[in-house]
Amino acid sequence: MTALQDISFSYQNFWSAVLKQDAEQLHTFFSDSDSTYINWHCTNEHFTVEEYIRANCEYPGTWDGTIERAEQIGDLIITAVNVYSIDKTASFHVVSFIKLKDDKIIAMDEYWGDDGIPPQWRLEKKIGTNIHRN
Repeated sequence: MTALQDISFSYQNFWSAVLKQDAEQLHTFFSDSDSTYINWHCTNEHFTVEEYIRANCEYPGTWDGTIERAEQIGDLIITAVNVYSIDKTASFHVVSFIKLKDDKIIAMDEYWGDDGIPPQWRLEKKIGTNIHRN
């Protein structure tokens, strides 16, 4: 693995712009290429950069989050982020595979999952324990 500092792209700044729903700042992270895309696999959606920014910035609510993990393999950055509404009524975990070229995003595949309690059948079997978070 390559150290995350070896590239100019800042996943911290990217996620800050996502959480602030800052359309102007978000544009700066993406390649101008017409082939740049974003996929949200859990909902089977494929976006252009403009569509992604619109979907992100027009999503209802005010958001915050915590980057829980980031890894880099060559020009691929993988992040795991807990995204939650400021009023704590919604919480998600997202794993993002961010493909870069010349320090700009050319492709991003994301997997968003709603946070919640385990299904009833597992609760009844009393299997598993909580993941302790700070």
